[in-house]
Amino acid sequence: MVGGGIAGLTAAHVLADRGNVEVTLCEADARLGGKVRSEAFAGVNLDLGPDAFLARRPEALDLCRELGLADELVAPVTTAAFLWSRGRLRRLPAGLALGVPTRVGPLVRSRVLSPLGVARAMFEPLLPGRTLGDDDALGALVRRRLGGEAHRRLVDPLVGGINAGDTDHLSIDLAAPSLAAAARSHRSLVVGARRQAAVGPVAGGPVFLTLPGGLTRLVEALAARLTAIGADVRTGEAVTAVAPTAGGGYLLDARSGPLDADAVVLGTPAFASATLVAPHAPRAAAILAAIEYASVALVALAYPRGAITRRLDGSGFLVARGEGRLMTACSWASSKWAHHDTGDDLVLRVSAGRAGDERADSLDDDALVARLRLELAEALGISALPSEVRVTRWRRAFPQYAPAHARRIAAAEAELAARLPGVVLAGAALSGVGLPACIASGRRAAEAVLDQIRL
Repeated sequence: MVGGGIAGLTAAHVLADRGNVEVTLCEADARLGGKVRSEAFAGVNLDLGPDAFLARRPEALDLCRELGLADELVAPVTTAAFLWSRGRLRRLPAGLALGVPTRVGPLVRSRVLSPLGVARAMFEPLLPGRTLGDDDALGALVRRRLGGEAHRRLVDPLVGGINAGDTDHLSIDLAAPSLAAAARSHRSLVVGARRQAAVGPVAGGPVFLTLPGGLTRLVEALAARLTAIGADVRTGEAVTAVAPTAGGGYLLDARSGPLDADAVVLGTPAFASATLVAPHAPRAAAILAAIEYASVALVALAYPRGAITRRLDGSGFLVARGEGRLMTACSWASSKWAHHDTGDDLVLRVSAGRAGDERADSLDDDALVARLRLELAEALGISALPSEVRVTRWRRAFPQYAPAHARRIAAAEAELAARLPGVVLAGAALSGVGLPACIASGRRAAEAVLDQIRL
């Protein structure tokens, strides 16, 4: 295993748990988990990467069950959220499916869209349908079906925020698979989304779940399980080359010395995997190297309760593109999660940076925090200094799924199977940034390795 993020850890867990497979996991960083990272902050264990996982997909929940963590999972206290649009916070309407409105009443009352924008979106079921291809961009579909205003003020802030991307350049199948399924199930995107919400696997249940001690607990449980069943887990162990041997296996150049392997799972970012396979699978390397990544900064701030004049009656707010703001989202952690409501400081998680906007990367930490504090003052009426601040930089952390991404990944995997049999890809660059998608990729990689070993 090369890479100790959640995908690599999952693959190692599946392989080691099956027995008769010796697993060595090499992680270049000093810690496991990749973007899953929780640290003590203002009296709570705060996630500095993802703070929850999607409940409608089973992979993360199933893994928590396997590790004995399922009974500890909790849902957000509130599902209400806001949007910063046209100079003020506006409550997002109920009945949204990744930004697609499925109920007209809440949409009208929210005033997120103008009357003309509402009329255009609600006219959508009357429009003729068109077959959705695998190279459709999400933004083009939404504008065609719902109009530019609904795309700009609803779908792009939600889906673009999840992927730190621009929905005009994101594959609908990878960035919003549930919307792709809705578009293929009915000629109307609104009707398809409404039907999915009514009969989905978690209809009426929580949308998101997390672990109160931070999602790092999932990483710690995986690492403990791997160690208990005899896997060799190494941190600070960078792998710089993977080469086939005459006997059909592989020789890895690692920091501590060469490693022999029958099969290799690359759970590294696409650009790192590209470097490792380039000498032997140039087309696969070119495909992986061409995947663009966005960088994001997450700034945690703690404020005394009296410092925020606005009532934090929701989980936070998103910022629509084109608003002239550096921040892309602000999560009100103390209101969103009961385990973060300590009665003392209020904790905010503010994000900045997305595809096409590298301003956050160009600012040092002090300048970044100062700019975000000004924007928070306008949005929430904060005048006091924060009692605690922490800046976490996630550089080249969010892969951008251009249209036809899945087809290109399939071509890369086909060349690897032909030229480097037993070298398998895993991770966020394949089919989704969320924890369930990454866990699924790790399981698929492990199954592919087991199939190779059986041959």
